[in-house]
Formats: sequence, C-alpha cells, structure tokens
Amino acid sequence: MEQTLLQYTQALNACKDIFIKKAADYGTSWRVLRPISVVDQLFIKAQRIRNIQEMGVQKVEDRIDSEFQAIVNYGIIALIQLDKPISNPYQDMPLTEVQQRYEAKAHVVQEVMEAKNHDYGEAWRDMSQESFTDLILTKLLRIKQILRNDGKTLVSEGIDANFVDIVNYALFALILIKEKQ
Repeated sequence: MEQTLLQYTQALNACKDIFIKKAADYGTSWRVLRPISVVDQLFIKAQRIRNIQEMGVQKVEDRIDSEFQAIVNYGIIALIQLDKPISNPYQDMPLTEVQQRYEAKAHVVQEVMEAKNHDYGEAWRDMSQESFTDLILTKLLRIKQILRNDGKTLVSEGIDANFVDIVNYALFALILIKEKQ
C-alpha cells in the first residue's frame, strides 16, 4: 500500500499541476458547465480512449495518459461544481481558492481509494486499461440516468460517489501506464 500511495500521489500531483496551470491560462471558465456538460466532457475523453484501444491507431497526437489526466481533472471539476450553487458562474474564482478546492476534493477521493483499496486488496493492479475505460463509461451512463431522475436514486450511490470512482479509475490507469514505461 505504501508504494500505491506514492504512485497515487505522483499521478494526482501531475494532474493538479496541469489543472492549476490551465486555471492560470483560462481562469475558471469551467464554472459555467452544468452537471450534464461535465459528464459529456468526461464521456468524450473516455470514448476517445476506447476508440484508440479498439482501433489501435490514433490520428491526434494527444496521448492516452493525457486523456486519463483530463478525466481526473474533469472529475474534480464535477465534485467542485456539486459543492454549492454558483451565484455567478461567469466570475472567475481566485487561483488560491481553485487550488484549495481541488486539494479538498482530491483528499476526499484519496480517502475513498484508501478504504476501497484496503477492502479489495489492490485488485485494480490486475485490471486492464480497457476495463478502467469501460468502468468510467459505465459510471458516466449511471450519472446521466441519475440526472434524468432529478438526482434521486432509490438504492444506489449518488452522483458524487460515481465521480469519485471515475477519478480513482483514471488515477489507477495512470499508475499502470507509468509502470509500463
């Protein structure tokens, strides 16, 4: 587990670094995204990974690991967006606040990973990259259904838990990609 925590932290820090740099470049333009728009952005990234996996060829140079990093960051955006209503989504959030919110959500995601990793015994290490992609797509389809149900579920976990799992699947994929390099 110690090795996993180190690898997890490295993968997450690489994602956070990209996120903060993009926030400096673009501001918090993502604040205007409604939940379904964030889901669609995540879907686009995951579907591209799946297409590349199935075709074995890609025409756009962006690597699969950068797509998984984008999934991590859009997942964190989704969790931030679920936090509280936005009074003015067109107003930029200060960079220090963006970083604090990112780190707070990343901490929650990591706590879930540690608990599940304990119970499942690092089963993810034996999974394929294709499985992570499929699981991410499955979670996105679940979120779409929950949104169609006005955010309500009868017995299932909510939207936030699905986003947490998506972030963790993408981070696991990044760890395994790095191990193969």
